[in-house]
Amino acid sequence: MDAFSRKSLEQFIIRAKQATYIGGGRELLSYRLGSKDLQYVDGAWAYHDSYLGESDFIGQEIVYYQLKPVWGQNYFGYILRPEKITSAQAGKMLRQSLSTMYQENRFLGNFTYHMGNLRYVDTNEGDVSSFKGIEHIYQEEEVVYELLYHGGLLKA
Repeated sequence: MDAFSRKSLEQFIIRAKQATYIGGGRELLSYRLGSKDLQYVDGAWAYHDSYLGESDFIGQEIVYYQLKPVWGQNYFGYILRPEKITSAQAGKMLRQSLSTMYQENRFLGNFTYHMGNLRYVDTNEGDVSSFKGIEHIYQEEEVVYELLYHGGLLKA
């Protein structure tokens, strides 16, 4: 990590996440059959988020610095109780929760957000260099949505 600091990487990831999924960033042509691909570029930095599926989905985020991959995250999210929450409701809760977390100038978990009868909880271990975590949406006290994620720095 000689060419950039951990702080500059974290700040770029937050800007990229705010500008793409949360901010309704423009979609690119699919890189894989059926994928949705979002990209954000700022100077020497580039971010690419590619995912497949809707209510149950899998994806990968990659950050490039000077055209070299330097950081990545994989994730898998799914609705546990489709009779209690739709993918549209979960998506709205996720966008609002994550937007609020990013406004705190961070993207890793240990964060709780309430909206109506829903509660978003994100917990993780580690930091930007190596981490794993889980996010849940609760309706009252029942988990209705779950997402598992992990990632960190990439080394040549």
